[in-house]
Amino acid sequence: MLVSPVGLTGLCPLAGPCPTSSIHVYTQREVHGTVGSHVTLSCSFWSSEWISEDISITWHFQAEGSRDSISIFHYAKGQPYIDDVGSFKERMEWVGNPRRKDGSIVIHNLDYTDNGTFTCDVKNPP
Repeated sequence: MLVSPVGLTGLCPLAGPCPTSSIHVYTQREVHGTVGSHVTLSCSFWSSEWISEDISITWHFQAEGSRDSISIFHYAKGQPYIDDVGSFKERMEWVGNPRRKDGSIVIHNLDYTDNGTFTCDVKNPP
């Protein structure tokens, strides 16, 4: 099971100067688990800006050998939302706390099909 780090930067219009701030997102490079156990997918982030009430955190999964990724978890407006489709829907637990700059999740009852790349995406508008 692999976890990919993601770094995000702000976008600016092409005309005129635009100050940008970035969010630095940190994950473990690799996470290993055994079938039937659980694993914590850690996602911490740092921003020079205050943490907005509109912060969002999304976890994506790309199965090994697949070109497509799917969204498996989303946090927005202060609420966690576990996607209600796919093999993770009954096995995922939100353990993060955006105020502590933590977007971590736990996947329970690991299966061979969970092998792949997990990506944590954090947005802190504006």
